[in-house]
Amino acid sequence: MDSPVAVVTGASSGIGLALTQHLLEKGWYVVLMDVNAPPSSAALPSDCTLYIRTDVSSYASQAAAFASAHAWRQRLDFAALNAGIDDRDDIFNTISEDAARPPPEPNMATFHVNLLGVYYGVKLFAHYTSLPSTQSSKGSPGGDIIVTASAAGIYPLPAIPQYAATKHALVGLVRSLAPTAQEKGFTVNAICPDMVPTGLAPPGLMKEYPEALKTPMATMMRAYDELLGLDGSSNKNGAVVEAVMDDVIYREAPTRNKKHSEVGDDIAKLWDQVYRQRNIAFSQKAAETGGAKL
Repeated sequence: MDSPVAVVTGASSGIGLALTQHLLEKGWYVVLMDVNAPPSSAALPSDCTLYIRTDVSSYASQAAAFASAHAWRQRLDFAALNAGIDDRDDIFNTISEDAARPPPEPNMATFHVNLLGVYYGVKLFAHYTSLPSTQSSKGSPGGDIIVTASAAGIYPLPAIPQYAATKHALVGLVRSLAPTAQEKGFTVNAICPDMVPTGLAPPGLMKEYPEALKTPMATMMRAYDELLGLDGSSNKNGAVVEAVMDDVIYREAPTRNKKHSEVGDDIAKLWDQVYRQRNIAFSQKAAETGGAKL
């Protein structure tokens, strides 16, 4: 059987590059999607890596990238949706004191990259891993998805509220997608790293941050291995894992009150029945307009 193929967004630096190298050591093929090419110092082997310049905030860019990724090996097994940026706007800084002059439109790039970029990636990965050609090469449809959320998706982070909002949203997305993903043959999980030394953090912050509180890349790789079952365990689904210092901690969703808990399954089925029909109609309407132009 062919070696598995991973797609990694934000793959040219930081966590994405470390994961790429980690998977290569395990015999994987890796498609690197990033706005920047990986550094030559990474010395990535050309026979088992493919770099595709990708703007994850653009659906068209991601769609073209996934089409090329699928064409490369005719299979996709794992998507690490990792690309992310920090805040690009200060919500309380209105600049003007003139009531007749509203503040300029805020820069929402953080939401486009961190949240929409992940949503696009899930949709495209689900499409290409469900194609008949992909199923025949792998033996079954589906695959594994791991989203890079953040400890700021579990706890508040007042310094960068845009970032925290998108990462909280990713945790909710993963937990809400997991049941349907399992039905379709997928797993979807989230890793919530604490302070990992990468280029995302401003230099001043990294310099002053206590060394004892930094999370080593080895902890991140251990979290990936656990979620994918590469450590010998079974792969997980719907897990939200906090990677903090040397610990990998599984964070459960909050529980509802007693009455809700008693009827939870029935209520979930009701929501599913009502919305499934509506979502089918949405999908049919979208199909009538045609797919993305590559």
